[in-house]
Amino acid sequence: MMMLLQYAIWGAWLPLLWPYLANVRKFSGDEIGYAFAIGAVGAVIAPFIAGQIADRHFNTEKFLGISHILGGVLVFQLASIESLGAFLAFSFVYSLVYSPTLSLTNSICLHHIDRDKDFAKVRIWGTVGWIAVGLAMGQWLLHSHTPAIGSADQIAEAQYSGMADAFRLSGVLGIVMGIYCFFLPATPPTRGAKKNATFEAISEIRCQPLLMLFLLAVPISCIHQFYFVHAAGFLGAYQANAGEDAFTKCVNGIFGVGGGGLMTIGQMSEIVVLGLIPIAAVRWSRKSLLAIGIAAYALRMLLFAQSAPIAAAIGVSELAVLIPAIALHGVCFGCFIFVSFMIVDEETSDDVRASAQSLYNLVIIGVGIIVGSFIAGKVAGWATVEGSMNYSRLFGIPMWAALGCLAALSLFYDSKAGRGSSALRSPTDR
Repeated sequence: MMMLLQYAIWGAWLPLLWPYLANVRKFSGDEIGYAFAIGAVGAVIAPFIAGQIADRHFNTEKFLGISHILGGVLVFQLASIESLGAFLAFSFVYSLVYSPTLSLTNSICLHHIDRDKDFAKVRIWGTVGWIAVGLAMGQWLLHSHTPAIGSADQIAEAQYSGMADAFRLSGVLGIVMGIYCFFLPATPPTRGAKKNATFEAISEIRCQPLLMLFLLAVPISCIHQFYFVHAAGFLGAYQANAGEDAFTKCVNGIFGVGGGGLMTIGQMSEIVVLGLIPIAAVRWSRKSLLAIGIAAYALRMLLFAQSAPIAAAIGVSELAVLIPAIALHGVCFGCFIFVSFMIVDEETSDDVRASAQSLYNLVIIGVGIIVGSFIAGKVAGWATVEGSMNYSRLFGIPMWAALGCLAALSLFYDSKAGRGSSALRSPTDR
């Protein structure tokens, strides 16, 4: 339940943020980039506050409860804020409150369960939560904000306006989550330790394989953010303009409109991948799993960039190419980001794990999102030709970046160094 609510809160609004701000609030690409980026600033600050508090001074479950109640109140306000300055200000404060909870839910979970056997079984419910709110918002937009009569532009405009409800849903879920957190197992701080947990965690991260993992996580999280910035707008525009295409109409009926519901196919595949991780983790090395994840990032962007010519070449609807591309999200997330959190946990000592998870969270939803958001905005401007988006150019940039990361992993990641190398290495890694 903790994981389900944690990711439902985020999944309610994140996929819809770009199309909402671009079409309802009329922000420019650069301004939307600022909105995404400032929302990640909290993830940069969080490790130096939340990790230290949870590791040293305050029960984790109580910290989570207070943070989510405050966050629910804040995110609810984003539905009615019109000016860029106010939206950025509220987004910044909300990020300070919500960002730490992502890593601390991992930390509290790993504190009470067996990492290799049970973490995937618990974390998978976060994916279920993301799917549930994605489908709910897609159906809500289809049935409550889609006019029966009107041009494609009028229908799209009504759907965009309805996306404000995503912030309201997130706010309600946040308050429910905050109340629930007070009923989680007690997770007290490690009171015997005297040193600053964050600085201790940094000293452990400076060694292989964590050092290379953290360095790779920056460009990979930029690519990950690129997908969430542009995918809903890309897919939603296709859904709104599909006309009488029977296959697309059928898909719209199942997943709703706006792009966010369709993106839940990625989370559905994520469930399958996370379910297979406990099996794969004992058969394949951590490095092999990371490589599979990065390769999936590259392939997904290739299919997005070339969906039209690929569909024409094999004689299918373009959506038949896009759906497998969306489904690759499960492989991307499961084999890189999820496995990364496992590596961080097994390569750090007990009394700094919450801080280490927060530091990795800093990279994934902090530095990566800030840089990735600016890049996504700039690339969108570069890829806009005569007022229309050239998606081949747009998605080609992250595709090549992913291939570069794959080469760097192959050359520089040392899976045989580090504290987990002997006891926790998989058979193929020995």
